[in-house]
Amino acid sequence: MALFGSSEKTTTQESKKVRPIVLRTQNVAKELQEVAKSHGVKVDTLDFSLFEVQTFTRNGVSGKESEWELISRDEIYELDEDLALLNAQFQIKQIYEIEIFSKTNEMDKYKDFNLTVGANATKCKVYLSVLANSIIEYSNSLEEDLRSIIIKRKIRAGILVDIFDEMVDDVVSKITAHIRVEKTVKYDKNETFLIAQGYEPTPTVNDKLIAHFEKKDDVDENAKMDYSSRGFIKSVQENELLIEYVKPKEGKPGRNCRGEYMNPKEPTVSNEPTFGVDDTITRVEADDSIRYVANVNGYISFEDNVYLVKTDVDIGEISFKTTGSISTGLDSDVSITVTETDAVKDAVGSGMNVEVTEIEIDGNVGSNATVTAIKATIGGQTHKRATIRAEKLNINVHKGKAYGKNIHITRLEHGEIDGDMVEVGQALGGVIRGKEIDIDICASYVKATASRRIEIQKMQGSENIFTIDPILKKGAQSDLDQNKDKIVELQNAIKSLDKEIEKYARLIQEGRTSFLEIKKRLLHYQKNGAKMPTAFVNKYKQFGQMQVRLKEMKVDFDVKTEKLSLLTTRTSSFQDDIFDARIINRDRWVGFNEIRFKLVKPAIELVYKPKEGSLDKIFGLVEVEEGEFEIQPLKA
Repeated sequence: MALFGSSEKTTTQESKKVRPIVLRTQNVAKELQEVAKSHGVKVDTLDFSLFEVQTFTRNGVSGKESEWELISRDEIYELDEDLALLNAQFQIKQIYEIEIFSKTNEMDKYKDFNLTVGANATKCKVYLSVLANSIIEYSNSLEEDLRSIIIKRKIRAGILVDIFDEMVDDVVSKITAHIRVEKTVKYDKNETFLIAQGYEPTPTVNDKLIAHFEKKDDVDENAKMDYSSRGFIKSVQENELLIEYVKPKEGKPGRNCRGEYMNPKEPTVSNEPTFGVDDTITRVEADDSIRYVANVNGYISFEDNVYLVKTDVDIGEISFKTTGSISTGLDSDVSITVTETDAVKDAVGSGMNVEVTEIEIDGNVGSNATVTAIKATIGGQTHKRATIRAEKLNINVHKGKAYGKNIHITRLEHGEIDGDMVEVGQALGGVIRGKEIDIDICASYVKATASRRIEIQKMQGSENIFTIDPILKKGAQSDLDQNKDKIVELQNAIKSLDKEIEKYARLIQEGRTSFLEIKKRLLHYQKNGAKMPTAFVNKYKQFGQMQVRLKEMKVDFDVKTEKLSLLTTRTSSFQDDIFDARIINRDRWVGFNEIRFKLVKPAIELVYKPKEGSLDKIFGLVEVEEGEFEIQPLKA
């Protein structure tokens, strides 16, 4: 907010005095400057009295201006908005008859009442501010003096008076009423009041073309820049606003509190759409804009001056030099085929991150690369520091980490696999975790852990460990842990309830005789219309409340006991699952291998070492005696 004028507080007086000068002017601030300069004094040592305000108007028609016409204060308020105030030909000015003189402290009884007048950038709104630490005492002339101060401040700032300022009387009354009640007021903070409001012009709108799909990847300018993510593919969702053309719109004129007409600029038109769209994008035209909306999921493409949404893309490689990382989201319906097959190159380069709905990589995945998809196929090999995630995953040679639901690996070379249903053609060392694991050829140094089944078709190596763990998955482990916590919590609650029930039952039993006697007496009083003793009534109510509380605790006890039974059964189900689990070797056992079963309760691990050359094929957990378990070969 721009500030005009100065506070009422006077500064150090100049030694020179200016004798009163009466004059007529349209610019009071300019006259004060000239008088100060001609007399060699500072302008803030001068003040003025206002004798008369004259308002003149005129209209210019066809380039010719009419004579200025003096109008009254009532006529000012009657000026028509369209014919006068918002008419470009209409002009208004004010002439002020004033007397300029030197200020003295004795003359300024409001020197500690610091006021400023300011306006917004267009000068269409003018504000009065009472500054913090201002002090003022009430006097009978305060209201009139305050109104005079505001008028003088406005004139000094070049703001017209008696126009656009109908709210001044209310502002003055509000300030005066507060001071009248308090007698003396010190302002702890600035207080601001609107004292004039003209016609704010409506800004002109220049045409604009907004590519919303380009802004999706905008990040905090203070965030660290990821130069590997360059937005090679811009994913879009169905019904997403892709592009918007804002049509040009001429603004509306205004007039500020200085009486100046404010004419809006002509809008510039430089961004009209020259492109086309195909049927994957809908063009929606409105009065103010044209909107281009995606009809399908995919990524936006610009071909032959036409925007369209595509789902399939073929690229040679994904690398820092070519595309950078690509992330369209798993629900984007975007499918990528990476065609690089050179064995000494990476189809997905080092450090690249790829996230799409479906991806087919003909070649290799490099170091520290991450591929995430719903369905992924890798025809080459994965680096030992590469990570692949997909619900349905197929990898030729795997050395890195793979996560998914249905995973097929042609050859595992010391990599890691974590899935639900896992199939491995040839396992040459590595770690495999899954609900069910199938291995066609098992070499050496393989650690396979399943919750249901491990099956090997051909055993060619040794130093392998095959484990059944019913709580292999993190979710199952979490469920078991929560189950155990809830069981302990319920056991403690049931134990506490049992004690409370026993306590209340004993109290009720011991007080039953007294209760029946009190009940008998109360019925006697009631029958004879006598007032019942308060002590009897309270004891009767207390006994009844104890009976209700006992009944509630018994219901709560039964509910908690039933929950405990369900949770205990659930914990047992984890244990029961392990008896249905199997480890199967369709071939002869070779070398040193181990079979392990992890029990839930008791939490122990059993180990079985098949003899070399053994033809035992199916292994399971058997309870030989109550609480004693063994891993044994089974017929089925």
